[in-house]
Formats: sequence, structure tokens, C-alpha cells
Amino acid sequence: MCAFAFQYALGPGIKPSQQTSVNPVIRHIADSWMSGCEEYIVDDDIDSTERQICSGNSGVYRAAGSALIFYVLAAVAAYFKPTANREAWPAKFILFFALVIATVFIPNDPLFTPGLLWVFRVGAILFMLFNQLVVLDLSYNLNEAWVAKADKAELDEGEGKGKKWLGALLFACAVFFIGSLVAIGVMYAYFTGCATNNAFITITLVMGLINTIVQLTGEEASLFTSTCIFAYSTYLLYSAVSKNPDGSCNPRLGDESTGNIVLGVVITFISIMWLGFSHTAHRTVGEESDEMSLCSHDKDESDKAQNIVSGIVLNTQNDEEKEFEKSESLEGNVDPKDEAHTKTFSTSWKLNIILAFITCFYAVSLTSWGSISSGGNIANPSGGKTNMWIIIASQWLMMLLYLWTLVAPKLFPEREFS
Repeated sequence: MCAFAFQYALGPGIKPSQQTSVNPVIRHIADSWMSGCEEYIVDDDIDSTERQICSGNSGVYRAAGSALIFYVLAAVAAYFKPTANREAWPAKFILFFALVIATVFIPNDPLFTPGLLWVFRVGAILFMLFNQLVVLDLSYNLNEAWVAKADKAELDEGEGKGKKWLGALLFACAVFFIGSLVAIGVMYAYFTGCATNNAFITITLVMGLINTIVQLTGEEASLFTSTCIFAYSTYLLYSAVSKNPDGSCNPRLGDESTGNIVLGVVITFISIMWLGFSHTAHRTVGEESDEMSLCSHDKDESDKAQNIVSGIVLNTQNDEEKEFEKSESLEGNVDPKDEAHTKTFSTSWKLNIILAFITCFYAVSLTSWGSISSGGNIANPSGGKTNMWIIIASQWLMMLLYLWTLVAPKLFPEREFS
């Protein structure tokens, strides 16, 4: 909410004329938010759209930068105290809003642009790679759940009753696969005209087909998983070609890509929700950080403790002797439940690091990766080209990593890849 408020209200609402305001606070804020945007300022009376976009983007960097610092500090706290993620929430809210308010008075250049902008770009790349794991995990779980429902229907309702679930699964595969092919066809129609975009579109199509064919030849993945990866790759392809500063092959040049922003926000939301609610997603971050295993940990430790204590009761008669042996057996009289609780959250700091990467991704999604475009042209073509190559390189790496997960078990059958 802070990012949207800064991008669409406060940032564009600041006027160049306010840089000469009598009020020192307003003058300082105007100077800070105009810093680095001077090239887009026409004069005090005519405020360009590019300047408003520049100041609006810097508002996103302020909110996202505050969140990034917050999650990094939370990760450090959780590293030294595993249960820190669940404690001191009032103090955390105060810290975050204090960071946001403080950034309002900090100049854009050089902290936010280009400093934090490059941090967000790198973090967004790492998120896109990690998001492949989220897509894989989500698709695997949905595939297994629907197959299990089909098997259960066959047993409970009779032969042939599970076909509806398998049919739904095949329908979803068809939607993702055909939808990706249609989207690539549309991009062939509208984003061709230069060798760069032609190569990006063709590579995505070929790699998507290769991954799908390789998956069909083995049991290392499911068709549903491959089609999900193909669809995600197609989204990244569109993000890349729409950033191309060459107007001969980019009809969206200079247009505010609302659809792309919405897709970026949706992907971010899905990733956060899956990390928050999925048992297996927690295990992806770190098995011991999976809270859902807390009860089983506690139960196992309690059973062990009870076994130790029962042995003491059977073999001793004296209360003092029982207490002594119990404390010795529990290694310094440490509550086994406390030990289990600490161990359970021992890798919870990793979740904060992932949230920091997600923060970077939504920052670049809302600001078109730092590109400023309006009126059918891009005001910073070098930035647009940089963003284009960053996105497509991330997509290539993601598709190659997925292909490796398919072929590695075939190349090295003696190794364990589960």
C-alpha cells in the first residue's frame, strides 16, 4: 500500500515549483524526490509525464527499500534467535513505518537510483529462479492431489468415477500448453521486426517444446509441471520483449504496461501465499523451519523424555537420586520441548531472505524494472535494454535448470536426486 501511495499519489504530486517553496520541509522533500529526475523536468510551470513517472518510481524504491532493510534485519534476528519471527510484532510495525517515513527525506540519487535499483534487479533475478521452485512445488502438489482424488473416487464410487479428476488435470495441461503457444504466436505477430526479439521468442518456443518432450520420455516430472513451467517462461518472455527499446519490434514501447504490472503482483501474491500455507514450500526453505512438524517434534521428544524418566523410576528409590539422574539424562535439565521448539525454527531466517527477494521483484514489477517511458518512446533506452537482457537471461537459466532436473536422473542413475 505504501508503494502504491508513493507511486501514484505522493511522487507525481510533487511539483518542480515546490523546490523554491518558503516551507523548508516541503522544499527539502521536493529536492529529494526530484533528485536524479532533473533531465525530465521541463520548467517550473510545465511538469512532464516522465518526471512524474521518475518521482513515482522513486517512491516505490523508498517503500521497497524499507521492506528490504526490515526483512534483512529480521533474518539476522531469526538467525541468532530462531523464534524471533513470531515475537515483538508492535516493535516490528513501528520499525517498518519509521523506516518508510525516514526515506521520504532521503534524496533519490545515488541511494535509490541507481543504488537500490540495481539491488532490486539482482534480487528479482534470484526471486525468479526461486519462483521456479515455487511453481514446481505447486504444480507437483496439485498433480498429486488430483491423481489421489481420482484414485479415491475409483475406490469409493466405482470404476470410471475418477476420470473427472484426471480429465480436469489434462484440461489444465491443455490450457497452459495451448495458452503458451497462442501467446508466443501473438508475440511472433506483434513483437517481431528485429533479430533480438525473434531470437527470444524462438528460443522460448524451442526450449518449452524440448522440456515437454523430455518430460514425456521419463518419470522425473509430470506433464502438468512442464506446462506450468512453459507458461511461466512465456510470461517472462513477454516481460523481456516488451522492454525492448527498439520501436521497430516493440509496439508497446512508451505504453504503461498495466497488464504486466498486474501479472507481476499476482505472481508475487501467489508466491507469498504458497510459502505461507504450504507444508512442502516450508521444506523448500528449510526442513527444520517447517512449523507443521512442530507437534511431531514435540511428541517425539516428549516420548523420549518419558522413556528416560520411566527408566529412572524403575531403577531408583530415592527422590533426590531420581532428580539427579533425570537432570543428567536431559543434559543439563533442559526442557526437551524447548529444544524441539528451537530446533524446529532453526532455519526460519531463510524465509525472511526469500521475502526480501520477493520485495525486490515487486519493486521492479511496479516500475518496469526502472524504465521510464511515455508518449510512444522510452526516455532511458539503455535502461530498457539492460532490463530486457536481465529478464531473458533469467528465463534461459530457469529453463536450463528445469531441463537439468529432467535429464540428470537419466545421465546419473546411480545418484539420488529426490
